[in-house]
Amino acid sequence: MKRLTLPLKEEDIAGLKAGESVYLTGYIYTARDAAHKRLYNAIKENKSIPIDLSKSVIYYAGPCPNKPGEVIGSCGPTTSMRMDKYTPLLMENGLRVIIGKGERGDIVLDAIKKYKGVYFAAVGGSGALIKNCIKSSEVIAYDDLLSEAIRKMYVEDLPVITAIDSNGKNLYKTEREKYKR
Repeated sequence: MKRLTLPLKEEDIAGLKAGESVYLTGYIYTARDAAHKRLYNAIKENKSIPIDLSKSVIYYAGPCPNKPGEVIGSCGPTTSMRMDKYTPLLMENGLRVIIGKGERGDIVLDAIKKYKGVYFAAVGGSGALIKNCIKSSEVIAYDDLLSEAIRKMYVEDLPVITAIDSNGKNLYKTEREKYKR
């Protein structure tokens, strides 16, 4: 079990191995399909984007509204593969750390290796527990997207698993191979 403070340094990312459990503390941003499309299009059109990708962690989540007295509602990961077509360009422009749920396509695996990034998996169905790690939350961009707006959140000890490390070792593939034997 590793405890890491965000933003991650290159050596932090390089030291992660697929299968390792990690607790993350620091600022992360939520962004789902619609926000990814806007970021992607802005980059393609040479327009500015609302976050510095080189210092960012993007968590594929669209939080539920908070109840009175809560920072945020349930905030579980969404299926990552829907962001695959956008991820390589974001990584080319500095993004190195992503958090989501489920497998990634070959284009993302190639981008993770090329740009020395990391893909963390958060446990699906754990949104009610994850919200307890979120200490602050504010919408910073694309508020018209409602739950899919980009939020800046401060998390403490957010539990994730290193699913794809910077060398391209992919937990989703290696574990399947073990079970085939």
